Amino acid sequence: MLNFLIRRLAVAIPTLLVLVVISFILMYAAPGGPFNSERPLPPEVLRNIEAKYGLDQPFWAQIVNYVWGVVTQFDFGPSFQYKDRSVNDIIAQGFPVTLTYGFWSFVVAVSVGVSLGIAAAIKQNSWLDYLAVGISVGAQVLPNFVMAPILVLTFTLWLGWLPGGGWNGGQWENMVMPVIALSTSYMASIARITRSSMLEVLNTNFVRTARAKGLPNRTVIWRHAMKPTMLPVLSYLGPAFVGMITGSVIIDQFFSTGGIGQFFVNSAFNRDYAVIMGITILVGALTITFNLVVDVLYAWLDPKIRY
Repeated sequence: MLNFLIRRLAVAIPTLLVLVVISFILMYAAPGGPFNSERPLPPEVLRNIEAKYGLDQPFWAQIVNYVWGVVTQFDFGPSFQYKDRSVNDIIAQGFPVTLTYGFWSFVVAVSVGVSLGIAAAIKQNSWLDYLAVGISVGAQVLPNFVMAPILVLTFTLWLGWLPGGGWNGGQWENMVMPVIALSTSYMASIARITRSSMLEVLNTNFVRTARAKGLPNRTVIWRHAMKPTMLPVLSYLGPAFVGMITGSVIIDQFFSTGGIGQFFVNSAFNRDYAVIMGITILVGALTITFNLVVDVLYAWLDPKIRY
């Protein structure tokens, strides 16, 4: 297992460096700049601003300095639009918010999705199977940009049960609708993957053998079928977890939570290169990290993967 982990780390670190360089090149290749506006600045003022942020240096020097600052000091630099604030400050403000409602969205999506998938597979072609599949399909066709306004109309404007936006320090009333809106589509995908995987496992020879020995159905499901069933689900959970804990632009816009998704959109409109790069690196690092975690869990569940 240790050699397996070292091999994965040896691939993950260069991958992240390549992501940083490619993102930097693509962003700066786009036309325009962070200080361009309808009313152009005088050339002298523009040169002074570019010198302050190091944009007057050769392109290769900018990449080297940026990568060196990120690797050695974990410093993403100053923001071009948010005055007197660094990218680290912006991420430190927005990421805990998205991490909070993203984590609870993940818990809801996994618990409900896996339960629906297992129940539908065990009771195949029964009313429970049809109900679980119907819930999954309904949740799949209602993405978060559709679910969010429906939740606000229902629970805020019509019923008056929940606040329509804001964060308020992460109170549960402010998290209910963001968690529901973010978790439903992921929950549907998890339920479908779990159902199909469980049905495939239940038809394998080792499960038939366990049942032929007279083992109770509960023992067959939890002791023999669950591990192989969760292998395809784990492959999906890695990127899904990153997608939820890094937040959603739609969630931040509809519910005004103040997460990093809102900062990412604003920085894209304002061409704030430093904030865009910082959030992109954060998402890329989390994606690589949790894919590594999924690989380790996959190898633990199926030892053949290690070789």
